[in-house]
Amino acid sequence: MFHIELIFWLAAALILYTYAGYPLLLLVLTKLKKRPIMKSPIQPPVSVVLAVRNESDHIAARLRNLCQQDYPAENVEILVVSDGSDDGTDALVESFPDRRVKLIRVASPAGKAIAVNAGVAAAGGEIVVFADARQQFDPTVIRELAANFADPSVGCAGGELVFLNSTDSDVGAEMGAYWKYEKAVRRMESVTGSVIGASGCIYAVRRALYKPLPAGTILDDVLTPMNIVRQGHRVVFDSSASAHDVVSKDAGQEWKRKVRTLTGNWQLLSISPWLMVPGMNPVWMRFMSHKIFRVKVPFWLMCLMASSALLPAPFYQALFFAQLGCYALAGAAALCPTLQKTKGISFIYFFAVLNTAAVAGCWKWLRGSSAATWRAAYKGGS
Repeated sequence: MFHIELIFWLAAALILYTYAGYPLLLLVLTKLKKRPIMKSPIQPPVSVVLAVRNESDHIAARLRNLCQQDYPAENVEILVVSDGSDDGTDALVESFPDRRVKLIRVASPAGKAIAVNAGVAAAGGEIVVFADARQQFDPTVIRELAANFADPSVGCAGGELVFLNSTDSDVGAEMGAYWKYEKAVRRMESVTGSVIGASGCIYAVRRALYKPLPAGTILDDVLTPMNIVRQGHRVVFDSSASAHDVVSKDAGQEWKRKVRTLTGNWQLLSISPWLMVPGMNPVWMRFMSHKIFRVKVPFWLMCLMASSALLPAPFYQALFFAQLGCYALAGAAALCPTLQKTKGISFIYFFAVLNTAAVAGCWKWLRGSSAATWRAAYKGGS
């Protein structure tokens, strides 16, 4: 029984560390070891890379938004990399009246990573800003992101993704709360060193530090920042640069997005194994705590459930039935969506869906079907 009890407490400790211990550790570090970012108003040449596929519904509005940035027009170029689009996207880009907008065609779909690589290869700016077609930038985004690069230690600066409709439903509210938690972690990582990743729809890098992505990379917004950290530069989070999006109300699309993103966490282990080596990854403990431990939580939950079922003491039996009750509520909410609007149940349901998606992502990765072309919906964090 001792070994079963050990498994129980080890699983409980790892889950607690992942969601509470790591943020608390960062909070302590913010009191002991702050590393301020020396922001200053600078206006280096900037290339905006917008990799798209079949975005005819969004591309015109997105280009208008980018062309209205509060930044010297002569210092901005906008490179739209069309990855085999066949819905009229290319024609809309070519007919756009602003000469700063340039089209780069990838003849047949090669995937997001290859499209991004093509955009950076063609970029002439000192700073490259990555954007997606769906979101809209605040007018000062480029100016705010560029200001971070006045600090020579900064190699990558990520902005804040704001969801405009996160309170439209209780599950949406739970996601909004989770995203607030994620941003709090990023802020603390930023002020104490480097953030583990960025929001793919709003971040910037020094072009000289960019490393081409392997084909099929899902989390370009994690691998690119980590490549920059490996070169001795910081990755920072700047909430003064904001992009706006909406939470998808399509449950199927939202599920696919979660699975795809969490598959990307697992994929990092195979395409960039150096991330798992303490001597090669300068922020190894942060990476493990923020990215890898989170996708392992469902397996620790399974250990918690199984070990508590096998331990005869009333304490463990009570915890077993409490877990069983929570999973039953999550299952009932999946079958009866109206339950998802109930406070408490909405949190249990969201937590269960998130961890089920992590298991599904692991299965996709193990099957070798984790290569990415395009991700649906928005790109926030995981």
